[in-house]
Amino acid sequence: MSEEFGPDFITVTDEDGNEFELEHLDTLEHEGETYMAFSPAAPLDDGSGRPADEAADEDYGIVILKVIHENGEELLSTPDSDEELDAVYQRFMERIFDEEEEEEE
Repeated sequence: MSEEFGPDFITVTDEDGNEFELEHLDTLEHEGETYMAFSPAAPLDDGSGRPADEAADEDYGIVILKVIHENGEELLSTPDSDEELDAVYQRFMERIFDEEEEEEE
């Protein structure tokens, strides 16, 4: 993905009808499936009295969603199991740390 034109944002709606804006960070293939990593784009104050960005650091992290195909459309879904989520999370972290090391060189 090129960031030549800036970051990509999407709005997702959870099962309760709440909308969230997410910034796309990366996409990868794992065991024949496509996964996308996002971060919350504009965290809201959670009522704790802490700045929104501070609350986000503690309460939000990387959001990992799986790309599924249903009725000819691409949809985003949560991974099917904690094991799947952990494996994909580790792959994203490896990519992030590899990119950071390359930038330092």
